[in-house]
Amino acid sequence: MEEENLVKKTCRELGITQKELARQMGVSDSTVRHWNSNNEFPNIAKNFMKLILENRELKNRFQKVENFLLLIDEVKGVQKMNTL
Repeated sequence: MEEENLVKKTCRELGITQKELARQMGVSDSTVRHWNSNNEFPNIAKNFMKLILENRELKNRFQKVENFLLLIDEVKGVQKMNTL
C-alpha cells in the first residue's frame, strides 16, 4: 500500500493550506507545491512535517488531560458541597 502524500496529510490534519504550511516551514509556496506534486521531500522537510503533526497530537492529548483534571476538581467541589 502506498503511503499518503505527507504535504496533503499535514495540511489536512492541521486544517491549513499549502501556502500556510510553506510559511510555517520558512520555504516558498512553490517549494511545497513541488514536494506535493512529486511526493518527494528532503529529510529535513519530512522530519519537520512529522514534528508539526506530532506537536499537534501532543497538544490535543495535553488538552484532554487538562479537561480531565478540571472535571475531577469540579466533582470534588460538588462532593464537598453535598457534605455541607
